Amino acid sequence: MVHAHVENLVRPRRKSRRTARKSGPYTLAVDIGGSHIKASVLDRTGAEVISHVAIDTPHPAPPARMLQAIDALAQKLPAFDRISIGFPGAIKDGRVLTAPNLGTSDWHGFPLAEELARRWSRPVRMLNDAEVQGFGAIEGKGLECVVTLGTGFGSAVYRNGELMPHLELGQHPVWKGKTYDQYIGEAALESKGVDKWNRRVRRAIGFVKVLLNYDRLYLGGGNAQRIAFELPSNVTIVSNEAGITGGIRLWNPAMDGYFAAADAHVDA
Repeated sequence: MVHAHVENLVRPRRKSRRTARKSGPYTLAVDIGGSHIKASVLDRTGAEVISHVAIDTPHPAPPARMLQAIDALAQKLPAFDRISIGFPGAIKDGRVLTAPNLGTSDWHGFPLAEELARRWSRPVRMLNDAEVQGFGAIEGKGLECVVTLGTGFGSAVYRNGELMPHLELGQHPVWKGKTYDQYIGEAALESKGVDKWNRRVRRAIGFVKVLLNYDRLYLGGGNAQRIAFELPSNVTIVSNEAGITGGIRLWNPAMDGYFAAADAHVDA
């Protein structure tokens, strides 16, 4: 059984109802994580028209249970015209390729965007959850990287604001045969403790710097707040709210080509 709750986080200022009615189209933005699923409705500027709601991610989380959870959240929110999804895995043309932190192989090849479009009769666009969060955080200058520290390790890369091909960096070996997920994910934090986890995170940031030579790195995810060492000047901790508000960027006309294949499949 999943229990709905509203999280107390700093949120963008909400529009008045009178202003909000004139600020459509409205986007249902859903941020799926290994621990929680959060959702809100955004106006055309990306501002939340209502505080986001959240529920615990079911475990295991096969597609049917996840769809039920998203339905439960959407029913608590105002009307919307389209849907943005941030999903914790690799995505191609609206289909899930991997879902390493949802505890089931049933996701492989699952057409989540198409299924949500059918259920809600609304167009749907979906990206990896770190990529969506990045869109809510980046400045659009130079090479920017986003890393999320939560149940697992998410990543996204942008060049001058343009999303680069997705890297499942969390599944790559980083230290003594362990992947980033295993090395600094939630399980490692719990088993090794905060101090050792922080040493690992510091080491991993250095590896990512060497790998990508980024201009800026943004750290998100629920465990980013556990970082207890001084970060380099070009590394910033960002609010998890970006995982929701970044959903508006999926509908930017500049992204139409990126989603062309997925949109055609859903429309069919």
